[in-house]
Amino acid sequence: MTTEPVVSTVLEMREKLLQELRSTLRPGQREIADWSEGRLAVSAVPGAGKSTGMAVAAAMTIAKYQLHSRRQLVVVTFTRSAAANIKSKIRAHLKTLSLPQGGFVVHTLHGLAWSIARSAPERSNLNPDAVLITPTQGSRLIRTSVEQWIGMNPTLYQRLLEGQQFDGEETERLRRQSVLRTEVLPALAETVIREAKSSGLAPEDLRNQVTSDEYDILAIAAGLYEQYQLQLQQRNFIDYDEMILGALRVLEHPSVRSRWQSQVFAVFEDEAQDSSPLQTQLLELLATDADSDQQNLIRVGDPNQAINSTFTPADPVFFREFCQACSLENRLAEMNQAGRSSRIILEAANYVLKWVNRTYAKEETAPFRSQMIHPVAANDPQADANPNPEGLGFEIHTPEDVHQTVEWIGKRAIALFNQFPHRTAAVLVRTNDQGRFVARELTRWFDEKLAIFEVGMRDRQSHIPAEMLSLLQFLDRPHSPDNLKAALSVFVHRRIIPAQDLNALIAFPEQFLYPAPLDPPQSPQVQQASRFCTSLLRARLELPLYQLISFLAYTLNYEQTELATADKLAERIMQQTRENSLTAILEVLAEIVTSERFEPVEAEDDDRYIRASQITIITMHKAKGLDWDYVFMPFLHENMIPGSLYIPPAARFLGEYTLPEVARAQIRAIVHQEPIPDNDQAWERAGYLKTAEEFRLLYVAMTRAKRLLWLSAAKQAPFSWSKPENLDDRAPCPVIPALKQQFQLSVIGEAEEDDVEF
Repeated sequence: MTTEPVVSTVLEMREKLLQELRSTLRPGQREIADWSEGRLAVSAVPGAGKSTGMAVAAAMTIAKYQLHSRRQLVVVTFTRSAAANIKSKIRAHLKTLSLPQGGFVVHTLHGLAWSIARSAPERSNLNPDAVLITPTQGSRLIRTSVEQWIGMNPTLYQRLLEGQQFDGEETERLRRQSVLRTEVLPALAETVIREAKSSGLAPEDLRNQVTSDEYDILAIAAGLYEQYQLQLQQRNFIDYDEMILGALRVLEHPSVRSRWQSQVFAVFEDEAQDSSPLQTQLLELLATDADSDQQNLIRVGDPNQAINSTFTPADPVFFREFCQACSLENRLAEMNQAGRSSRIILEAANYVLKWVNRTYAKEETAPFRSQMIHPVAANDPQADANPNPEGLGFEIHTPEDVHQTVEWIGKRAIALFNQFPHRTAAVLVRTNDQGRFVARELTRWFDEKLAIFEVGMRDRQSHIPAEMLSLLQFLDRPHSPDNLKAALSVFVHRRIIPAQDLNALIAFPEQFLYPAPLDPPQSPQVQQASRFCTSLLRARLELPLYQLISFLAYTLNYEQTELATADKLAERIMQQTRENSLTAILEVLAEIVTSERFEPVEAEDDDRYIRASQITIITMHKAKGLDWDYVFMPFLHENMIPGSLYIPPAARFLGEYTLPEVARAQIRAIVHQEPIPDNDQAWERAGYLKTAEEFRLLYVAMTRAKRLLWLSAAKQAPFSWSKPENLDDRAPCPVIPALKQQFQLSVIGEAEEDDVEF
């Protein structure tokens, strides 16, 4: 019996399914699905469906070229949640096509680099057991690097100390020493390490540059960078850039590189605008065919959504240049249709793009790539047409002050949820301080009427190390009133025990923990708190030290991702402690809490941010990749967007610029093979970079809205959000008057909003 008719039927059915899959794609998405070889750039507007298009194209590529576990498509994205999302989509399409799941892998960029580096530790020069860190300005690693540099470079340090207008007075000398050691040089070190290392520059690449500035900032930068690298090696630490460098060192060897390249059919990269030069170099190497030297690389991104370039080396100019090069080869596709937002919201976002480019374009470099967002066709295959707006869909408000702003937001959200309880809303703010203010005010006004979810520093800098430190300090010294209060505060916050007067409990710790028969009787709430504390103390005696953090995490009723983060923390501490004692654990944990950003394990979805009848308070940066039916954007003032570079008064003795920003601009000139600007020119470039990115951030935030985009700039707002009670007159973001004029917004009167414009 022949099997040829059966095989032919299966192939025909698969081809039919492939054509049906292709028919679901929009222009721009189809170019990825039709790709066969070489490089392809895809510039996609917000809401264009990048991940949807990439998932379909990936499944079609696997089917057409019969990819398998030894010849795979490599899909790269930037976050674990995004990787999980696109992986599940590809798997679903492969299941529909009746294909096995082995023809592709999905990695984060750093996950891919680490897997390559670990495959050959002798070539990567990385210890597989090295501790991964994310150093910050206040970390011990940076502080030690600064002190080592000062000791080795007394002449350069003295030049900084003298600065401008120094008369030799001892008090001023001591002040300047403190500022340099604790603020200026640590900030410079953190910026330079991130910029230079992610751009593939070594310390000597900076030191070899000749500059005419008065401090020789690049020489200082090179020295700090060099000391940091020495500290990494001595302590068996690695950072994220070291992973990329380690992978590149592995791939330097022709035979190893050829083996990796033979396993990679092509590379699909998402969010390409956020790649650093070093990361791009790694992907280009992997995507190169070992026999033909052809790069099979598809890069999908949007330079107009590049909102990390002022604190990472991910300059959108790199992806723009890639798009331009591919355009000359007729290998540029554009995803310019988006069905997420109503038409009026798209018009507002497009106008902001054009107005900013017209107003702020400088030296042939505009903040935005000129790419308009178009609504989808009425018969769009992926979704309904752009949603209908709520009311007019786009509003600009001018409250009297920031308090009235939040009041109006709360009233509007309640009215909308009463009418449409299944819909979603968010307040997008520029800073976490603003988010805390909004959460506090909404809670004060509408606590029982609104479900409020604040996404603050808890999501960007895990709260878990601090909670673990408080509990372990209590277990170490339970009779300390401060330790007891800190632990009880954690229990109250996590709703393990009822809220109560903690000061009364800690007045006599022994009596609280171990009440004697003659002591005054405890209330039920106090008894509950006391029993909980003593049960933890018993566990401390019965459990081995390495299990304590996991036990405490379960005790605090952590959710799944919090438990994973606690396990990650426990593993990290065990790696760093040289002796098995609670004192050693506390020392490492205190260092993590006070001077390092410990990144939590991410959830694989963003459902917690987008829930029906919930108003989510989130920063504009964190909101990227999310969307809501109603988006409120308050506090759009000129001093926030675009704002200006800030010179701390304490550091003005160095001049009218800051050393980190000057160094960043000079390093980017090296990367782009341009003349090194002097300090004043570099400061001006840094200011333009900030202005351009702030307007891109505004654009990204506006395009999160589906049905209603609500903007406001109160007449009075604080200069510093750390002191929100100090209000004074504030000018609006300059794009606000332009939008009012363009959309001919008029003032109307309402009962609770007597100055509402829409």
